[in-house]
Amino acid sequence: MAKIDQLIGLIGRYKELGIDAQIDYEKFYLYSIITHSTAIEGSTVTEIENQLLFDEGISAKGKTIIEQMMNLDLKRAYEESIRLAKVKTPITVDVLKTLSKLVMQNTGSIYKTALGEFSSASGDLRLVNVSAGVGGKSYMSYQKVPAKLQEFCDWLNAQRAKKMSMAERYNLSFEAHYRLVTIHPWADGNGRMARLIMNHIQFEFSLVPSKVLKEDRGDYINALIATRESDDISIFQDFMTEEMTKTITTDINAYLKSTEDGGEKTDNGREKKVKSREKILSLLQVYPDYSAKKLSDEIGITEKAIEKQLAKLKAEGRVKREGPDKGGRWIVVR
Repeated sequence: MAKIDQLIGLIGRYKELGIDAQIDYEKFYLYSIITHSTAIEGSTVTEIENQLLFDEGISAKGKTIIEQMMNLDLKRAYEESIRLAKVKTPITVDVLKTLSKLVMQNTGSIYKTALGEFSSASGDLRLVNVSAGVGGKSYMSYQKVPAKLQEFCDWLNAQRAKKMSMAERYNLSFEAHYRLVTIHPWADGNGRMARLIMNHIQFEFSLVPSKVLKEDRGDYINALIATRESDDISIFQDFMTEEMTKTITTDINAYLKSTEDGGEKTDNGREKKVKSREKILSLLQVYPDYSAKKLSDEIGITEKAIEKQLAKLKAEGRVKREGPDKGGRWIVVR
């Protein structure tokens, strides 16, 4: 099974469980996206601290003003991006500069060059050359940026107008992320902008948005470098697919655990437990080669009980087996 197909199946399970229909889901998921995006750039503000900052205006103790303004700025940029995405606004250079201005509004700098002055806080395109860290490869010359950014907008708008599957839309969002960060149009905030544009496309198509986890920062940077050096976009697309698969799996498992521990209310007010079969289906979405023993180890019930559940699921048409008992795989039928 292709990685992207596995992810799409997992998202189907995510929606089937109603995780994205919970109260304040969109708000708190967005706060998580923002927290991880700024953490990649050095912020130490946590999701809980951002929740208090965004909703209550309470500053986090021990955190710098710069860190907190970085998060507030990105929140405003996302709010504008979501507004534009809902009405399918064309992506133009001016739109990108406006979003960049919001991202860097309170943390940007003024640069003085031989060609004149420009400000990252105003969304101005860079008038200097930049490299990927000390000793890193240089990005394209600043003289090429305006034309390349217009070319990016033309490409993205043409792609957005096409009829696409969910998998193709995700891959488009990942490629847009890579292309924008490779152009590196601004002196500051390129990473945040690239992740925002990726999410912008996902918001436009009503997809569950992706986030790059702060703990995977090194792998994320390496995937960008490897893609750039090999000129193979599938490397970055595969990385983002795996990253999102991990996030969605964690969310599903946390949801199942919370409903199992605390119970879930039906329309009649009766409490029901999430059954082991739900865990089996979720695990097989991500790990179709799992054996009954492996499922038993993961879920904590006997192998015999797992086999009984699998037999029921097969009889109901919820799963089917492809290949032999050893070396085959399970297919979850939606």
